[in-house]
Amino acid sequence: MGDEYPTLFRSEQMSLVQLIVPTEVAHDTIAELGELGNVQFKDLNPNVNPFQRSFVGEIRRIDEMARRVRFFASQIEKEKEPIPIRPLYDSAPLVTVGPRAAQTIDELDVKLAEHEARLTQMNDSYQLLSERLRELVEARHVLRETAQFFEQAAVRETEHRTSLDDSSAPLLQHDDREQQYSTGELQFDLEFVAGTIDRTRLSTFERVLWRVLRGNLYMNYIDIQEPFVDPATGAETRKNVFIIFAHGDILLGKIRKVAESMGATIYPIDVNADKRADSMREVTTRLEDLQIVLYNTGANRRAELMTIGENLASWQDVVAKEKLIYETLNLLNYDVRRKTLIAEGWCPTRDIPQIQLALRHATEESGTNVPPILHELRTNRTPPTFHRTNKFTEGFQTIMDAYGVASYQEVNPGLFAVITFPFLFAVMFGDIGHGFIIFIAAAIMILFERKLAKADLGEIFGTFFFGRYIILLMGLFSIYTGFLYNDIFSKSLHLFHSGWSFAEPNGNDTSVVGIPNGHTYPFGIDPAWHGAENALLFTNSYKMKMSIVLGVIHMSFAVCLQVPNHIRFKRFSDIYTNFIPQMIFLQSIFGYLVVCIIYKWTIDWSKASTQPPSLLNMLIGMVLSPGNVDPESQLYPGQSTVQVILLLLAGVCVPWLLITKPYLQYQEMKKIQGQGYIGLGAEDVPRHTDDTTLEGEEEGNGRAIVEANDDEHEEHDFSEVVVHQVIHTIEFCLGCVSHTASYLRLWALSLAHAQLSEVLWDMTLANVLGMSGLVGIIALVIVGVMWLALTISILCVMEGLSAFLHALRLHWVEANSKHYEAGGYQFVPLSFARVNEKQ
Repeated sequence: MGDEYPTLFRSEQMSLVQLIVPTEVAHDTIAELGELGNVQFKDLNPNVNPFQRSFVGEIRRIDEMARRVRFFASQIEKEKEPIPIRPLYDSAPLVTVGPRAAQTIDELDVKLAEHEARLTQMNDSYQLLSERLRELVEARHVLRETAQFFEQAAVRETEHRTSLDDSSAPLLQHDDREQQYSTGELQFDLEFVAGTIDRTRLSTFERVLWRVLRGNLYMNYIDIQEPFVDPATGAETRKNVFIIFAHGDILLGKIRKVAESMGATIYPIDVNADKRADSMREVTTRLEDLQIVLYNTGANRRAELMTIGENLASWQDVVAKEKLIYETLNLLNYDVRRKTLIAEGWCPTRDIPQIQLALRHATEESGTNVPPILHELRTNRTPPTFHRTNKFTEGFQTIMDAYGVASYQEVNPGLFAVITFPFLFAVMFGDIGHGFIIFIAAAIMILFERKLAKADLGEIFGTFFFGRYIILLMGLFSIYTGFLYNDIFSKSLHLFHSGWSFAEPNGNDTSVVGIPNGHTYPFGIDPAWHGAENALLFTNSYKMKMSIVLGVIHMSFAVCLQVPNHIRFKRFSDIYTNFIPQMIFLQSIFGYLVVCIIYKWTIDWSKASTQPPSLLNMLIGMVLSPGNVDPESQLYPGQSTVQVILLLLAGVCVPWLLITKPYLQYQEMKKIQGQGYIGLGAEDVPRHTDDTTLEGEEEGNGRAIVEANDDEHEEHDFSEVVVHQVIHTIEFCLGCVSHTASYLRLWALSLAHAQLSEVLWDMTLANVLGMSGLVGIIALVIVGVMWLALTISILCVMEGLSAFLHALRLHWVEANSKHYEAGGYQFVPLSFARVNEKQ
């Protein structure tokens, strides 16, 4: 049992537990542990095929139920008018544990099958009726358009076409039959084909017919205005009515074949007008009847979907949980002799009493008297990493886990990122106004987080909502650094008395030199610098040096985090073979640079006898020409001696890092081999077996101990140790230089943010603030809205994302590389809460 109170400083202490579960309470036990959500089960059947495990039949049954539930959900989504789905928290729960659990699942399976059968039958009927309705509508259009065509042809006095060949008859009418018209209608002896075709294929259809029939046809077509909607897919199709006249059965047969190949629908239309009118009345009557039947079918289908929507969420929840339960049961090992299931898994040590209570509750719910048995196993295997977070710390921990999961009981950088991450962001984003905007946005998300958590926010806004507490702290720290920079929307605040006084300009000379008035601005940059000609030079120097100071402090703190790891894992030799030389190397060069920066800030160079030296040239000269310091650029007396000593210390640290650790490991290997112990199954590797391991083997924990010995006791060759140490030394020494320079991004992004803010102000609001009258008010409103929109979109969102990514890089690369091993694996317990989150 772990007596330590869990914190984010290290991952929680974990225990490997073994559960002996009677088969009659196995389902309820896994269900209780899933509700508790703090046990990660191990697969005790790694060599068994997934299709040969004990609960394959149950999983197949649950999969079929899940398919039906997905079918219901897809049918509800396809409805044009939304169908309400009762949320899970408002639905009546289905009890799937206890003596009636199997009966409840059976009843649910039957109910889902009945709903699926009814809904499938309704879908088929609705689709069939829709197809018939479409055919009747097309037939009505064909009858209407062909009747209109014949009416136009009957009143037309001129011939449609005159044949140039005496042996051929006119296309539409015969002259020798003109005297036979008693009713005034034209009599057509040419046969025709009428139907509908997709509008996109009409031109191709026309060309193919012209080539196949060699021009021996007359074709007319008219657009159908209303689109046809496919009931299954919802796709719209626009069609045309066509009528084709030709002579002879052979040509008509070719027309029909071409039309069928092009997806056209042919309808039999009579030449006689009376018969066409009868057909129109019949089609109209059938259409009305079919529309009534279709409406009733759709109403019944919608009523069925409404009934399904009342229970869909609870069905989805039950099916997902049941599948997870049986998948977990397949990980367990069945003991034939005891008629029990044996499970092994990791859990937080402090949660073992809760697990025992859950096991007792599962026994009571199932109505049996045989409780599951839990006991801890002693093992040397590395447990999973588990950091117990809340909604505030979850975002920061996720950022660190994205770099790599911490090793078990390793110092967790996510704890310190709660402060360092928003602070480094704010150094690049420092502005009171912009920080207040993102602070208000985060505060709104926090105030309405319960409503927003239940809503579907989408991927982008959902990401912002997940990091709402990160954004809140970034806004607060940005307001703080905005006060340090004395910057609010590129303007300054006069909160205190300025330390500079400016005289009135004389004559044509508009340049005025500030004069110190004896006051000191107590907090932040003096507002007198805003608007000065040399303001950019001053802020450049100030922010550049500040970024170096912050960077060296951040890296030094990251190196210091090695010490708790070395002490916790009992690697005491690493303190003086790695930590001490690394700290000396870092401080002798870059720590010295930070001290020089601060010392240079404390000197009043207007009263000094020498000019202020360039610290960059000083650092370069310290390395390239040690001991040589120009008296005119000397920062302090004895500078050359101090720099030589520091350079020698840095030089000594390099072989210190290279040699000491491989040498100590070599001596340890020789000492063990000198005792004459050699391990079986490995070359020159002795087996260390302590009393605890032997006791565990005697108690029946041999399986866990053998797995631990196989996985954890992996020895490295001495040459690998040397190569690793050489790479580590080179990486650290070169990384100190590159990482220190990398912190200059704090200066660069802060400068870019301030300049963008100033340019946006000068190009928008600065042009309309002096305008008066109604025009000035209108211009101020319009330009003010534009300025606010650009400020939020560019300076807050885009610049904020840029600063966020750079702060992320400084933590992942510059800081974590100094101490973070990130060699662990995540604790993934069986939890029904994750199922609910996915839904």
